Amino acid sequence: MDAGEARIRWADDQMPVLRSIRERFAREQPLEGIVVGACLHVTSETAMLARTLAAGGAEVALAASNPFATQDDVAAALAGGGIEVHAERGDDAETWASRVAAVVARAPRITLDDGADLLTALHLARPDLLDGMLGGTEETNTGLVRLRALEAEGRLACPVIAVNEAVAERVFNDRFGTGQSALDGILRTTNLLLAGRTLVVLGYGWAGKGVALRADGMGASVIVCEVDPMRALEARMDGFEVMPALEAAERGDVFVTVTGGRDVLRGEHFSRMKDGAVLANAGHFDVEIDVVALREAASEVHEVRPRVDQYVLEGRRLNLLAAGRVVNLAAAEGHPAGVMDISFALQALAAEELVRRAGELAPGVHPVPEGIDREVAALKLASLGVRIDELSPEQARYLRGWRAEG
Repeated sequence: MDAGEARIRWADDQMPVLRSIRERFAREQPLEGIVVGACLHVTSETAMLARTLAAGGAEVALAASNPFATQDDVAAALAGGGIEVHAERGDDAETWASRVAAVVARAPRITLDDGADLLTALHLARPDLLDGMLGGTEETNTGLVRLRALEAEGRLACPVIAVNEAVAERVFNDRFGTGQSALDGILRTTNLLLAGRTLVVLGYGWAGKGVALRADGMGASVIVCEVDPMRALEARMDGFEVMPALEAAERGDVFVTVTGGRDVLRGEHFSRMKDGAVLANAGHFDVEIDVVALREAASEVHEVRPRVDQYVLEGRRLNLLAAGRVVNLAAAEGHPAGVMDISFALQALAAEELVRRAGELAPGVHPVPEGIDREVAALKLASLGVRIDELSPEQARYLRGWRAEG
C-alpha cells in the first residue's frame, strides 16, 4: 500500500459517520451524474469526503483551498482512484488560481468550499455557468462573510448551505478541532512548554474558545482580546482575563489570532511585545497578522527552526510561525479525523439536500436543516456506543402544547 492510500485508510478508521453515509450513498446513488466541484484542504480526511460523493454517483473535481495544507501523497492516491485533483503542496498564487479555474471549467452543479474561493471564482469568471447550479456549501466563517457580502449586493446567484453554522460543526470543528490542532501546530514548530506561560487568544468565537480551553488545560495563563462585548463578557465569566490587544501585547508569550478579520496584530502591537514572543495565526487567511509591517520593522529575519521565522526588532526577537498562515494546517495536520468526520458528514448530507430540493431554494445563504444536524449527531453517538433517552408520547405532547397541565 502506498503512503497516500495508507493515510486515507487511517482516516477512514476514524470517520465512522462519514463511512456509514458512504455506504448508504453507494446503495442509493443520490448524486448520480452530478458534477461536484470542491475547493477544500487536500488531506486524507477530505479524501474520504471525495470518495463518499463519488460513491453516491458524483463526478468530483477537487482543488486546494490552501496549497500549503495539501498532502501530495493523498492527492496522488485520489487521482489514481478516479477523482480529478488539481492541487500540489506549495503552489504559488498564480498556479493555485489556475487550478481553481480548472475546477470552474468543469461546470460544477454543486460546489463545496472552504473559504468561498470556488464559488466566487464562478461568479467572477464564469457567471454563465451559474444558471445550471443546484447550489453550494461553505465550511468556514470567513467564506460565509464573503458570500453574505455577495448576497447583500444582490449578486449571489445560487443557494448556499452554511455548513459552518451547523451546531455540530461549531462544537466539533471549531471548538474541539481548532482548539487541539492550533496548539498542535504551535507545539510541533516550537517545542515550547505552555504551562506557566501567558497565551493571548485574539477572538473568542467558537474556535477561540477551543484554543483558550485547551491552553488553559495545559497550564497556560490565558488572556482574551475581543471587539464583541457579549463574547468578551463570556470570556470573563469563563474565567479568563479580558483586555485590549495593546495591553495584552506587553504580557503575552504566545499570541494566537482566530478572528476571521485582518491586521489583528499590527506594528503597534509588535513594538510592545517582549523578547521571544511567538506569533501564530489560526484564522482562515494569512492576513490576521500584518506580516508586511513586521518585516518592515525588523532589522534582521532568520529561520531558526523549520516554519519558525525570527524577526529582530530593536534587539527583541519575535517568532512568526508558518509565515502567518493557518498554523494547524501549515505546521501540523489540521483537525483530527474524528472531528472532520462530523464536518464532512454535514457536507455530504448538505450536497444531497441540494439535489433533493433542486429548484426550491432561492439564491442566498441558508442554514443547515435541523434534521441533518440531528442525524449527524445521532450517527456520531451511535459510533461511540452512546445511547440516550427518548421522550415519551406524553412528554412530546406536553412540549408541543400551550395549555398548562398538572
